[in-house]
Amino acid sequence: MALAITCPGQGSQQVGMGFALAEAYPAARAVFTEVDDALGESLSRLMWEGPFETLTLTANAQPALMAVSVAAMRVLGVEAGLDANAAAFVAGHSLGEYSALVCAGSLTLSDAARLLRVRGQSMQAAVPVGAGAMAVLLGLEVDEAASVAAEAAAGQVCEPANDNAPGQVVVSGHRTAVERAVEIAKGRGARRAMLLPVSAPFHCALMAPAAEAMARALDDVALGRPSAPLVANALASAIAEPVDIKAALVRGVTGTVRWRESVAWMAGQGVTQIVEVGAGRVLTGLAKRIAPGVTASAVGTPEEAAAFGARFSATQA
Repeated sequence: MALAITCPGQGSQQVGMGFALAEAYPAARAVFTEVDDALGESLSRLMWEGPFETLTLTANAQPALMAVSVAAMRVLGVEAGLDANAAAFVAGHSLGEYSALVCAGSLTLSDAARLLRVRGQSMQAAVPVGAGAMAVLLGLEVDEAASVAAEAAAGQVCEPANDNAPGQVVVSGHRTAVERAVEIAKGRGARRAMLLPVSAPFHCALMAPAAEAMARALDDVALGRPSAPLVANALASAIAEPVDIKAALVRGVTGTVRWRESVAWMAGQGVTQIVEVGAGRVLTGLAKRIAPGVTASAVGTPEEAAAFGARFSATQA
C-alpha cells in the first residue's frame, strides 16, 4: 500500500477548525501555540472564535489552514504512529504545499507561519480590491477552459488558475475579462460558470508582485530535503531538492494549480491511499473523482484521526 499525504488550500477555512484537536491532543495544541508565537498574535483565538470575515482574509486563512494540517498530522503520529516517513509523496493545494513541507520536515512550523503571512499579504496587495476576479467553469476540461480564457482576455489577463478535477477548472485575471469568460463558457456548453467570492485573482500573471515577494522571503529561509518528495502544483510531478522546491513555490504563485494532474500522477506511481490532513474534505472529494481506484479519506477531527489510525494500524499488523 503506497500512501500520499495531502493538505488543503484556501477555501477550506471555517471558524472552530482545529479546536477539537487542540482540546484532545497536547501535540496538536503545541502546534497552535507555536504558530501564535511565530506570528506574535493569537491566530488560534481568531480561528476558534471568529469572526469568519477576519479569518477568511488571505493573510489569516493561509497560516491558519497550515496550522490545522500540521496539527492533524501530529495527531496521526499519536493515533497511528504515522508520519511523512511512511508516505510515498506529500502534496498540497496552493498554500497546502507549505503545510505538506512542514509535515515532511522540510520546513519548520514557525518559518511556514511567517512565510504564509507574507504570502497572504503580498497576494492581497498585488491587485487593487475589485480589479480582479476568479470564476469556476464546470463541465469544461482544462484545454477548453484555456481556450475560453484566451478569447476572454482581449488584451487583459485571464488564465486557468486551478485545474481541480475533470470538468472543474477555475480561471483568474482582470474582473472584466473573467466576466467575459463566464459568458463565453456558457456559450461553449459549460454546465455552470460563475464568479467566486474571493478577495484577489490568485494564480495568474497579476500575482507577479507576490511571486517576487515570496522569492525574497524564501531566500531567507532554510529548507531541508523532505522525508517524502513533494508533488508540486506547478509541475504535477515530484521534487525533493530544496532549490527545486523553492523555485516551484515561487512559480506556484502565478502558475496554475495542476491538482488533477498531480493526483493522477501519484496514482500512476502506485499510490493506493490518499489521506487529506487538515480542515474540510475538499481534496478527498476531488481525489475520488480524479482517481476512483484510490482510497481517499480526510483527517481533521479527533474522531477522524482515531478512525483512520485504527484502519492504518490494522493494515500494518
